[in-house]
Amino acid sequence: MWKYALSLIAVFALGVLLFPRNEAEPRIESLSPAAELQMKRTTMAQDISLTNDLCRTQCSLELHRVLQQTDPLPQESKLKGLRKLQEEHPHMEQLIWAARGQSIQDGLTVGSLNESTLSLAKPELQKAKDKTDKGESYQSEPFQSNGSTYFVLGVPSTSGKASLLGVVKQEILKQVEDHQLKNLRIVTYPSDNRYKIESVDSNTLQDVKVDHPEQNEGTSHYHVDQVVVRFKTEPTKADLAKIQADIGATGYRKVGYTYVFESKKMEAKQLMNYFKSWNVEYAEPHFLYMTNTAYNQDTGAAAKQASDSQATITPNDSLYQRYQWNLPIIDTEQGWTINKGSDQITVGIVDTGVDLNHPDLKDQLVSGYNVVNENAQPLDDVGHGTHVAGVVGALVNNNLGVAGMSWYNRIMPVKVLDETGAGSTYSVAQGIIWATDNGAKVINLSLGNYAEANFLHDAIKYAYDHDVVIIAASGNDNTEQPGYPAAYPEVFAVAATDANKSKASFSNYGDYIDAAAPGVNIASTYPHNQYAALSGTSMASPHVTALAALIRSVNPQLKNTEVMDIMRNTAQDIGPKGKDKYFGYGLIDVVAALKSAEASKNGSNAAATEKNTGSSAQTVPNTNSYFQRLLDRLQGLHSKWF
Repeated sequence: MWKYALSLIAVFALGVLLFPRNEAEPRIESLSPAAELQMKRTTMAQDISLTNDLCRTQCSLELHRVLQQTDPLPQESKLKGLRKLQEEHPHMEQLIWAARGQSIQDGLTVGSLNESTLSLAKPELQKAKDKTDKGESYQSEPFQSNGSTYFVLGVPSTSGKASLLGVVKQEILKQVEDHQLKNLRIVTYPSDNRYKIESVDSNTLQDVKVDHPEQNEGTSHYHVDQVVVRFKTEPTKADLAKIQADIGATGYRKVGYTYVFESKKMEAKQLMNYFKSWNVEYAEPHFLYMTNTAYNQDTGAAAKQASDSQATITPNDSLYQRYQWNLPIIDTEQGWTINKGSDQITVGIVDTGVDLNHPDLKDQLVSGYNVVNENAQPLDDVGHGTHVAGVVGALVNNNLGVAGMSWYNRIMPVKVLDETGAGSTYSVAQGIIWATDNGAKVINLSLGNYAEANFLHDAIKYAYDHDVVIIAASGNDNTEQPGYPAAYPEVFAVAATDANKSKASFSNYGDYIDAAAPGVNIASTYPHNQYAALSGTSMASPHVTALAALIRSVNPQLKNTEVMDIMRNTAQDIGPKGKDKYFGYGLIDVVAALKSAEASKNGSNAAATEKNTGSSAQTVPNTNSYFQRLLDRLQGLHSKWF
């Protein structure tokens, strides 16, 4: 009976490592436990190093932005800008604006440092001032003060007449280290006398060589709900109002003489047919993302030819191109030419909560729930849930931070893990039920352990029977022992890969794995307006969750079983031929999956295969009786054990 009483341990899905291999190198299974531990420490060091780089890049970009905005303004406005910057980034403990040739002491200063930190920072600030007076940027080496890591940076204005200096406290590095020590299982996970922990003995390491690299896609697609129109005569305001009313437009954009309309109730073909009654040069599908690209006004054929050669979208998010290897490798950029998501499809992040004020997330959030403390908001006090949420839906193309996989799908934060990163099966089950009853169409579970819990399984079945797509991380112990909830037949189980499309060194494996996704050194959002790099199947899982949300955005009529089958059937076979225990059906492929979803919407049976577990979507049970029966059972078990 004890196996039903075991508690879920927090997010174990971190831990993957990028190690190029060749034929002369030993295979992973030959490594000793000591070697495995060293690999985990190396992974942690990589994540900390990349987080440091993310912090420095973000801070430099923010200083440059504020300097350019305030440079021509009077002193009071400059001070206001500096105060706002520090309020948004409290880790920037001191900010100094100074004109070229002006001493640091005479500059405008916001914030203060303790005496010991100031004495260490002063020489670095002077170096930064000397560099910026010459029109050069500056970043110091890290230095330690009172147990914390700091660095100094300086950026010059474009005019060269001023500079902005900052002293930054990098508490985030310690936070990431503590996080990874627990979740890579480098240290024994603290039970705090509340959780019974079942450990896994991993005496061997498994890995496979990639024999089937991904083939690049190059086809053209259009946005299902948009149409591009050029009128022979410029429409009046009254004409545009009538058009928007007729087609149920969410809005329109004008590029040159051409309009792009988006509709809530019509697809591209219907929209093109509608515009036949208007005096138009042409009405055709929206083949190209047009924000930063000039549309060819001449002919539809010319536009299609351009789209065939430019069928990708590269977002302008400031950290994207340098740090986010994970999205291009699964063809996300090309997938965005097919669909960018829908605000009608909500994703439940059942985790440690989410930073509700993060500028790269807050506009994507819907109301959530805190199971740990019902009287509080689902705020993230760990960092894990915020990171997971950013992989799914960090705002895209906003010139800020990172890009999520979905542009428009909404995120529902459900806090089921406490400040230690752990939570009971009761809490997780309650969170799953709440998310289901409050409209989540896809749920991400980057958490688990190795004990089957029937009452958690009941909650999984409840969500599954209500047509929710449930995605879960497999775990980080490089073991074939099934982890739950990932191994439940109703759940889509995710393994992790590295940038070489190889098995992540510590990713769990087994016959229950459905597919794999990137999980090494993943850059994403982190609490307090920051960004961090983390590794693990926890990071792989939300890639698949986002893909499920995009599929449902293309075709909301698909059942959960059909969504999961599309992801299986379109995955890139990167391991042993066919389904295997390391990658399942392979690495997810965003373009292929969204094309399949479109085909299913148009009447094709591309994705309508039988669920591999042998089960199919069931008739939804009576909600009240099922829910009451489950809650009664949960309450009884909760009272007995806790």
